[in-house]
Amino acid sequence: MPDAAAIKLEAMCSQRIPPADEPYATSLAAPIYLQYSALCRTLELDAETGLGGRLLYAGEMTAAGRILLYAANIAGAASLAASADPAVQRLAMRDGVVDFVVTSLEEALRILKNEVRKRQTVSVGVGVEPGRLLEAMIERGVLPDLLPPIAMGVPQMERFIANGALSTQPSAADKGRFVNWSVDRQFAQGLPRLDACVLGVIPEEDVVRRRWVRLAPRYLGRMAQRERGVVLTADELDRFRAAAGENVAGQTEALGVEIAGEPLL
Repeated sequence: MPDAAAIKLEAMCSQRIPPADEPYATSLAAPIYLQYSALCRTLELDAETGLGGRLLYAGEMTAAGRILLYAANIAGAASLAASADPAVQRLAMRDGVVDFVVTSLEEALRILKNEVRKRQTVSVGVGVEPGRLLEAMIERGVLPDLLPPIAMGVPQMERFIANGALSTQPSAADKGRFVNWSVDRQFAQGLPRLDACVLGVIPEEDVVRRRWVRLAPRYLGRMAQRERGVVLTADELDRFRAAAGENVAGQTEALGVEIAGEPLL
């Protein structure tokens, strides 16, 4: 059974994920983008390595924890999470949420230290209750750079914050709305072409959105097999539609292209 701190943390994280009837949450990827954007606002994203060299403690590997882990992977951070449930551990490995599942903090640190030093992305799950992992981190002197949303109220988290850790605060602060694009057929051919079109309308200096478009498909796996998405302004959406129309001219019906829920004609 999860301990009281884990239950409280899950509830607080869940409050920050937009419900399905909000315009921002138009796909499975939208809540992950919301967390990704929050991570990138909390600490500056390096153009090359993202949040490489930074450590996130993501909490328990529940729905909210998985969303945060996906976001951290795309942002380039090293991540640490916990679950004592073997089924949850297997699911996290299967879905690419974590790269490794180990049995102790010491094992996790052997992996994390090397990847943090190299500024590489890695995510590690530890097969213990979150409360036990937090206590072990405090005893071992492990201080994460980033914490889940609204970490205040969890005593161990408050200790981390007092020593300089930052809690992410997701909010729909990006200008525009989350826009999906999808194809019904020939995914491997059609989606990269649409990705290139959307990158063509996002400014070169916007490293946050450009990194998301480039790397989200790698880390989201099956979620991004048929559909992609990112936040776009109204003007960017218009230009994306125009560019996509030119790129797939004569093939829109064959590919089954949709942008923002509407067929590309």
